[in-house]
Amino acid sequence: MPYFDTASSAPLHPVARQALLAALDEGWADPARLYREGRRARLLLDAAREAAAETVGCRPDELTFTPSGTAAVHSGISGALAGRRRVGRHLVVSAVEHSSVLHSAAAHETQGGTFTEVPVDRAGAVSPAAYGEALRADTALACLQSANHEVGTVQPVPEVAELCRAAGVPLLVDAAQSLGWGPVPSGWSLLAASAHKWGGPSGVGVLAVRKGVRFAPQGPADERESGRAAGFENIPAIVAAAASLRAVRAEAEAESARLRGLVELIRAQVPALVPEVEVVGDPVRRLPHLVTFSCLYVDGETLLHELDREGFAVSSGSSCTSSTLTPSHVLKAMGVLSEGNVRVSLPAGTTQEDVERFLRVLPGSVAGVREKLGAPAAASPSPAVGASLVVDALGRRCPIPVIELAKVIGEVPVGGTVTVLSDDEAARLDIPAWCTMRGQEYVGEEPADRGSAYVVRRLS
Repeated sequence: MPYFDTASSAPLHPVARQALLAALDEGWADPARLYREGRRARLLLDAAREAAAETVGCRPDELTFTPSGTAAVHSGISGALAGRRRVGRHLVVSAVEHSSVLHSAAAHETQGGTFTEVPVDRAGAVSPAAYGEALRADTALACLQSANHEVGTVQPVPEVAELCRAAGVPLLVDAAQSLGWGPVPSGWSLLAASAHKWGGPSGVGVLAVRKGVRFAPQGPADERESGRAAGFENIPAIVAAAASLRAVRAEAEAESARLRGLVELIRAQVPALVPEVEVVGDPVRRLPHLVTFSCLYVDGETLLHELDREGFAVSSGSSCTSSTLTPSHVLKAMGVLSEGNVRVSLPAGTTQEDVERFLRVLPGSVAGVREKLGAPAAASPSPAVGASLVVDALGRRCPIPVIELAKVIGEVPVGGTVTVLSDDEAARLDIPAWCTMRGQEYVGEEPADRGSAYVVRRLS
């Protein structure tokens, strides 16, 4: 079964498996002890730190192993904010950061701090100029991911890092998605990543803090890992993480070129094979293995189940696959279609045959879901019968409000309007996105007794 969800977690790399098994026999003792077993464990830990630091691009004494990438982010943000409290309590983040960054920002706000969220364009990238405008005299820390985890867009880290340097603000880069594919551009002050994203074992994160960055570890005090990660180190997993990071980086140049070609095939073929599809994310400045697209009139959860039955494991940012019933904050910030969203992230070793079979299966899966939901065909519109219509989609989840809109848009004359009543959060994003895709005018959102009223004017 092709596994196309490495952006969530990559399969364990063979080098990681070998290193893990070997280290289980040698790295079980306490590395803080002076007896032989402890010294042996310490040697393994130190060697892993040196190998990881070399690959990350920092000094070994700047690198800390944490229990996860999320823990690395939380520790990095809280420690940097605490260390620079005298400067101020303002934090800058992009609108498409990983949830661990946004949760840290929200926690900072509840503790009396402030944060600014820098918007992104429709491709998911921040503007360096807009990011620079968010920096203030009281900014203690700035955060910017190296590449987006949902759509693959690579962020302008070098430009933002230079702006932060000029302003005297440290920059934390979440490199979880990109570290296995190549070095993060210089200029960062703190860096966080997670081993299971590059083929290492889960339960190992990396936090690098450059010398000279004011940093005050928060949480329970511990003498291990420079006080930045409490608890006994999982040395076998750390050894496997460091070994696999070095291995995947050695393979990255050749594999990224090969996978980029397969992703280009998907990006080109999906719109040709499936009508009413929006491919999202930057077409050029992106990760080599990841592509995301959204399908009109499709329930994302049902589509994922259909693809799973066909043997393909993919993920989605659609609200209809989420327990929160809200669309992905990344897709929302980009202003793109969220319904029927599919993220394909290819693992190393993916073959062209796998991708071609996915492209053969996808059109039928999408068509089947649309048929079940009663989605309109791309048929000619009905004769006009009035200047305005109201569609009541209250209590109905994505993608039903957009399906009902599409069914009736032909029933109003050119210049007429359709008002969709909906209390589904995804409608706020999907109805404007539908208008953009179909060449209709999104007039705006108006208050209603329940939910909101979304007004669309027919242009053609």
